[in-house]
Amino acid sequence: MSIVVEDLALGGSGLSVMVKDTIDIAGHATRASSQALADAPAATEHAHVVQAVLDAGCRITGKTGLHELAFGTTGLNAWTGTAANPRHPGYIPGGSSSGSAAAVAAGLCDFALGTDTGGSVRIPAACCGVFGLKPTFGRVSRKGVMPAHSTLDCVGPLARDMDCLIEAMHVIDPSFKAPAALPENLSIGVVTVHADERIHAVVNQALARSRFPLSEQALPGMLAAYGAGMVVINAETWAACGHLLQTGKVGEDVAGRLRAASLTTADSVEEAEIVRRAFTAEVDAALAITPILAMPTMPDFPLLVADAADTRAALGMTSLVRAFNLSGHPALSIPLESASGLPVGLQLIAAHGSDELLCAVGRELVRRLEE
Repeated sequence: MSIVVEDLALGGSGLSVMVKDTIDIAGHATRASSQALADAPAATEHAHVVQAVLDAGCRITGKTGLHELAFGTTGLNAWTGTAANPRHPGYIPGGSSSGSAAAVAAGLCDFALGTDTGGSVRIPAACCGVFGLKPTFGRVSRKGVMPAHSTLDCVGPLARDMDCLIEAMHVIDPSFKAPAALPENLSIGVVTVHADERIHAVVNQALARSRFPLSEQALPGMLAAYGAGMVVINAETWAACGHLLQTGKVGEDVAGRLRAASLTTADSVEEAEIVRRAFTAEVDAALAITPILAMPTMPDFPLLVADAADTRAALGMTSLVRAFNLSGHPALSIPLESASGLPVGLQLIAAHGSDELLCAVGRELVRRLEE
């Protein structure tokens, strides 16, 4: 039950969909893969995004497991079991939307819904070799999604290819339009970041083969934004889940992070908001020069499950993704592979509200790589 924590049969005969177990489905408990929520009452109504899936005639076939309380990056879970990485056995599935990425990679559904507060769609997408999109913050409804309040979290789709990912966005976002033809001579800004040279080699080769005009871009505020994003996540997760420590049933890795999160001060949150405003302006300025930015999704290859027990030690996995939760920009992870067959993610970022352009560029880039 590590990938699918509950089998379901809801909806029509359209695309098959699995839903991360932080998203309410009426008549079923939302447990967030936590023993502390084992006795949670059934949800009384569908999350808006679930209702949209059903209204589109899709078929919901299951709820997927995750890193407990969506508060971790590896996907390891001692209570429900860790979702196996179907395409890269022995390696972590990535978190927190581990089951959703693994379900798509295993062919168990056409697309899956995850949530992304600090990389939780893009990291598992990269680890499992599938496509994952964090939409513009606020673009997809979070009504009925745990936690109820977040200034970072986005519901996003994971799919096996760009066409299916785009179809998923049509389903979950009524405002999403068909991606238009790309602007002539659209250029991509390649952001200088710290990552393993083997990762850089794969990403740079793919960008070169894409034949888009490339130029170097710099986002010097990324490190500060990463730290500020961590502060905000800690404050908001403690507010939403801190009370669950009283049950004594939260897994030790997540319990340790929650206890640390409880120490987050109001002053540090205020400072993080200053960083948020500055970094958002910095990204906007870069996107005014090149409408797409590119960098790896992860700075290194996924860890082996055997080496990933310390959740806090693995937080560096999100060093290239978390900042865009803070800024709210849409970000897409495209699966690539190294010469040794290990997964690598190429991350593309676009301006607020430019999710259609981002998806169009992603689809065209993949088409060119397949020529």
